[in-house]
Amino acid sequence: MAEILSPRPAATVITLRDAANGYEILMLRRNLNSDFVGGAYVFPGGRVDDADAGPAAQRRTFGLTDEEASRRLSIERGGLAYYVACLRELFEEAGLLVACDDEGKPVRITDEASIRRLADSRREVNAGTLDFIEMMEREGLVLDLRGLEYVAHWVTPVGPPRRYDTRFFVALAPTGQVATHDAGETVADQWIRPADALEAHGRGELEMIFPTIRNLQAIAHLHSSREVLDYARALKDIVRFEPKIVNRDGEIAILLPGDDGYGD
Repeated sequence: MAEILSPRPAATVITLRDAANGYEILMLRRNLNSDFVGGAYVFPGGRVDDADAGPAAQRRTFGLTDEEASRRLSIERGGLAYYVACLRELFEEAGLLVACDDEGKPVRITDEASIRRLADSRREVNAGTLDFIEMMEREGLVLDLRGLEYVAHWVTPVGPPRRYDTRFFVALAPTGQVATHDAGETVADQWIRPADALEAHGRGELEMIFPTIRNLQAIAHLHSSREVLDYARALKDIVRFEPKIVNRDGEIAILLPGDDGYGD
């Protein structure tokens, strides 16, 4: 019998901005050569690193304690690491930094010098020559967790070569910053309305995996970023979804808890 891989902790963020015809979310296309969902359009995110749970990282946060974060995620401890990972990945993959100073004043990165310095730092972080938290310390910044809302929990089904236990969050894009893919793990970036993304997927234009589709379906009927954040904030008991991939008469089907045959 093949060994069942344990899923790795991960965090991802549905990043929001308001537009003339409603609100849009940021999607990144993964490199076609990626080991995991190559070519698919996803939300910024990735695995929770050991450093995300370290004391240096935890000191670089504002607005949430580990106790509060763990309670939101329904775990005993270590919840703050998911929030740190979420915003670290948003910076590494999309170049957006949700930060404030030690007193909670949001950072506005709009002047040319700051923009260039942030871009240079991002390249160093992605190249592994600069630690993300060291960068935050150097800039005198902390991660602003006040606007980050927990919205969903998905686990990769048994079968794929990599499995993740992923917490999904929603957050507003920081004012004045421009999202750009990293040209490594991701090869394209796009702001798009959830309904338009779902329609494009239906036409075969945007490849997306099941959790991405379901999260878009959950918020596509909402009209503004504020409504999405309010929706997430009102959620009380977030269900852990671990799909099962089954073969039914030669056709592959994805089952969720409660579906006929899920418990077989």
